[in-house]
Amino acid sequence: MGGVIEVVLPVFALIGLGFIAGRRALLPRAAFDGMSAFVFGLAAPSLIFLGGTRPHDSAGGAAAALLTGGVLVFLLATWAGRRFFRMGLSEAALFALACVFGNSLMMGVPIIVAAYGQAGVPPMLGILALQTMVLLGLATIVTEMGLNEHAPWRRVAVTTARGVARNPVVMAVVAALAWTSLGLTMPGPMERTLELLGNATPAVALFCLGGGLSAISGRAAWAETLTIIAVKLVALPGLVWLIAIALRITPIETAVAVTMSALPTGANAFIFARRYTIGMDRSGAAVVITTALSVLTLSALIGHFRGVLP
Repeated sequence: MGGVIEVVLPVFALIGLGFIAGRRALLPRAAFDGMSAFVFGLAAPSLIFLGGTRPHDSAGGAAAALLTGGVLVFLLATWAGRRFFRMGLSEAALFALACVFGNSLMMGVPIIVAAYGQAGVPPMLGILALQTMVLLGLATIVTEMGLNEHAPWRRVAVTTARGVARNPVVMAVVAALAWTSLGLTMPGPMERTLELLGNATPAVALFCLGGGLSAISGRAAWAETLTIIAVKLVALPGLVWLIAIALRITPIETAVAVTMSALPTGANAFIFARRYTIGMDRSGAAVVITTALSVLTLSALIGHFRGVLP
């Protein structure tokens, strides 16, 4: 238990410090925006590229387990939103996105590295790239379909492809795959530079996450929000765990897949809701509450997996 506390407590302490700094205006909002841009555009891609170019075993099973579960839950949640909450297609798609899309970059990267070390990086890489491409792409397509029933499919496809192509995290994974495929050797100064940038990711990302949470409204449609919380923190990790067992993937892949699936609702779900001005209070409340509750669920999962991993 002490080992779990050593992993989880610093993570939520940094989030708490960022929340206090944001709520008390100890830093201007522009400072959080600048730090977030640094993490998303430079520091995290450096960490991911460096991890992807170091020798490691293939770890596609984790991504397969998480994405299979994520897509299934997304489709079921979209149907449930329309069937039980009487939502339109666009609103149901954004509701479903909040149910499945975790805070993989700002919170997932620091937690996986702290909990499982370098062994957890390869499974995490595939999840980071494919989750963004598949789940955000799927949510974009379904939302646009709902808003523009007669919109040309090419326009929706191009919009989705452009959004993915501009994502630095996806590009870092693609660059790492290309680098290793070509058998290139990384010069020492380049490796050290990437290490310095990448090492800034965990602390800055978590601090910025706390600052971002301080600005999100807690108002919500509570029936829908409670459903998101239950699905994101309990149902989705349970389903991914079952899929990982069925696929017979390695223990470290299972640990990373389940832990990543149990991450709280990511800020992208709120950003999408704000972009389309649909269900912003619900998505914002889901981000705040799942982040607070995940200290319990993530502690339990990490404690279990650290106890059974070789």
